Amino acid sequence: MIQSQKVWTITKQDEQLVKQFSEQLNISTIAAKILIARGCTSIEEAKPLLKIDETQYHDPFLMAGMEDAVMRIEQALDNGEKILVYGDYDADGITSTTVLLNALLDLGADVSFVIPDRFIHGYGPNEELFKKAYEDGVNLIITVDNGISGIEQVKMARELGMDVIITDHHEAGNILPDANVIIHPRVPEGHYPFGELAGVGVAFKLAHALYGELPDHLFEYVAVGTIADLVPLVGENRYLVQRGLQALKQSPNPWVKAICDASGANKKDINEETVGFYFGPRLNAIGRLGSAEPGVHFLMSEDPLQANTLATQLNDKNTERKKIVEDITNEAMAMIEDDASLKNSLVLVVAGEGWNPGVVGIVASRLVEKYYRPTIVLSLNHEKGIAKGSARSIEGFHLFNELAKNRDILPHFGGHPMAAGMTLPIEHVASLRTRLNEQAKLCLTEEQLVQNMQIDVPIELSEITVEAIEELRQLAPFGTEFPKPVFGIQDVKVKSMRKIGSGENHLKMELEDPYRTLDAIGFNKGFLHDEISYGVALSLVGDLQINEWQGNKKPQFMIQDVRVNEWQLYDYRGKSKTANWLAKIHVEKTDFIAFSQQTKLHFEQEIPKEIINFTIETETDKLHKNIVLLDLPENVAALEKLLQDVPIERIYAHLYTDQSAYFNGMPTREHFKWYYGFLKKRPAFNLKEHIRQLSEHIGLNIEVIKFMTKVFFELGFVTIENGLTTVNENAPKKALSEATSYKLRSQQIELEQKLVYATYSELKQWFNERLSS
Repeated sequence: MIQSQKVWTITKQDEQLVKQFSEQLNISTIAAKILIARGCTSIEEAKPLLKIDETQYHDPFLMAGMEDAVMRIEQALDNGEKILVYGDYDADGITSTTVLLNALLDLGADVSFVIPDRFIHGYGPNEELFKKAYEDGVNLIITVDNGISGIEQVKMARELGMDVIITDHHEAGNILPDANVIIHPRVPEGHYPFGELAGVGVAFKLAHALYGELPDHLFEYVAVGTIADLVPLVGENRYLVQRGLQALKQSPNPWVKAICDASGANKKDINEETVGFYFGPRLNAIGRLGSAEPGVHFLMSEDPLQANTLATQLNDKNTERKKIVEDITNEAMAMIEDDASLKNSLVLVVAGEGWNPGVVGIVASRLVEKYYRPTIVLSLNHEKGIAKGSARSIEGFHLFNELAKNRDILPHFGGHPMAAGMTLPIEHVASLRTRLNEQAKLCLTEEQLVQNMQIDVPIELSEITVEAIEELRQLAPFGTEFPKPVFGIQDVKVKSMRKIGSGENHLKMELEDPYRTLDAIGFNKGFLHDEISYGVALSLVGDLQINEWQGNKKPQFMIQDVRVNEWQLYDYRGKSKTANWLAKIHVEKTDFIAFSQQTKLHFEQEIPKEIINFTIETETDKLHKNIVLLDLPENVAALEKLLQDVPIERIYAHLYTDQSAYFNGMPTREHFKWYYGFLKKRPAFNLKEHIRQLSEHIGLNIEVIKFMTKVFFELGFVTIENGLTTVNENAPKKALSEATSYKLRSQQIELEQKLVYATYSELKQWFNERLSS
């Protein structure tokens, strides 16, 4: 057996609906299954997902406050007032700032921008920066992706005589800032048709309203910010991102080529994954480790040389960020593993002195991935007496709502149901940990604490074609709340497999069912090569891709997880070097069985674990489900007892034999007759002295001659005294099969035939019959 890394939940789809979608929409069954998995129950519901168009885009003036905001900004333009765009230090904030800067500059505004430094100013509106704006003569502040929680700061700005327009998308509290205008897709609740815009989406709406027409040249920034901020890729966001991805592929702006070159991405192949895994992290990194303002300058670059220089800077920061994340993650994991009460908490709250607060959100995500618990990672600053950090959650634990219950000790926080940021006094960290753990007991069930993998698109090998995979791009973009499908393939066989890569840490397989074969690749899954035995029914979870080589295209399955529900047989018969096959076994989870003492002595120097000398009386209740059969039993009943008593998951069959009874064979009756006559003519025959000559004379193996002698002795046909063998003339007649050694050799030959010299399939069948009995 092979346990999957997560608990699989496999969606059972309506085959009739799949057929209807496939035929009426003229799409593959795979595409039909994805549409159904995303909630479509009719053709009409499915069509907008296959063809995204401008009907999914809403008039910006439907948003509350938009008219007032445009009027105030136009007033500033007419009067030559100074405008400050106040952004945020993540990719959404950087792109939001860029969108509004472009629009205002195009309209002739006297505009500048500032982005707070997370280490100096923290998250949200900052009084120091607002005062600086006032001193610089700013008349109007427009916040982007930032501001909905800045109650005191906005109040101060208004008292200084500056006007404030807030554009935001984060969760709003019960009390709103006293800004001149607030533009927010969910404030007031329900006023706008789509409430899930990213900060850059809101900024784009304001830009559209200012231009008076759709600003096509700004779509590329909207795609980057929307994808990077992990907002739901549904509704209007799908239109914005799709238009943005198309724009990125064709963009003349030098920053696009520069970031592609720096990250190794191919401009013509840009999709949501390119943005999510290449562009977004680099833009986020600059603000995680210092000032995010170079990110805005990068996106505003008109000179290729400047763009390349800044792209290199972003790339270097991203590399630095990765190293910092790795170090903090290792420290945090060590804390959790060394503290039983912490490890057993329903909510993990870890804190470290000097941890970079710019990357703790990534660390929190890593810890959620490993422990599957809501997690808060805090950076402690004892000099200032504060803890600052980020949180990530799991389904069933609404972070924002649960944190809001602790406002008395948590003065500054904001975020979403699944992610949040916060600052609190150090002395309240322990209390926050205790409170959240108690809150989690009320809302998290045991089932919710087990990471589940939803396999929403089960497929057959026969459905997988190059054309079907290419067609899936029609359903893009995939992302939050419109996730990329998780494909499941069930009960296929392995036709071939091998380790690949310089370190042999990857796995290449060829899967097969009765109708089709399919290539599969598992990156960093080379270890499975030694865990998967041929002939078992294998189930896999993963993604579909196209492998193109020298103009030829083939479908390919990218393995994420593997499961085998049946016991497995590993054939190590005839493997002479113990170290080679031993390296493929989880020694600590496996018992090594020897049926003879000689075998135990033979292997005990090579196997780093006590070998069990198994007999019919051996207790089996503490044995592992994985066993190595080092040799054959003299009595098959002992092996059958082992197979019946232990719930076997893996059998490693070595079946070592020092002297093969099957290979040497059973002497014929004529051999016994001749040998008896030979001994009768030679009373007091010294077998030990003459056995080699006898073997050469009769043409029988020395071991066989010893066996025949033992049979004669057990039947009373000969006596052996002082090493001399003499025929007993008065011995009663008996059948050869009455001798114990004759019976055992017959049994041994039969066992060797069925186990040692059987084919793999014959051997597995033999075990199957006894495991199922």
